[in-house]
Amino acid sequence: LNWDGKVFIIRPTGPNIGQRESPIITEEFSPYFKQYGKTVKFLVLDLSTVSFMASMGLGMCIACRNQAAAVGATPLLFGLNKELQALMAMMKIEKLFRIIKTQAELQQICSK
Repeated sequence: LNWDGKVFIIRPTGPNIGQRESPIITEEFSPYFKQYGKTVKFLVLDLSTVSFMASMGLGMCIACRNQAAAVGATPLLFGLNKELQALMAMMKIEKLFRIIKTQAELQQICSK
């Protein structure tokens, strides 16, 4: 987890996000939204180290997005490999996030 006063980055340690990892990740980030609330402008879910995601991982992504939306933050997905991109598209989760493909694009968006 990384917080700079405006951008909250959740960077799960891969390679898998499944039944065991999802609740741990959710428990880690939830207090930040309660503590910082409306000061969060962007939530970045950085999945660059993740190669596999089970249904519980998808639920964790949706929980992240919902908490971001509740405080008015823009949810961003970053670092998706081809398999995760296909999974997000198939499950229509990519409609809930803005997909960021490059580090430069991420920096440009978060600097606004």
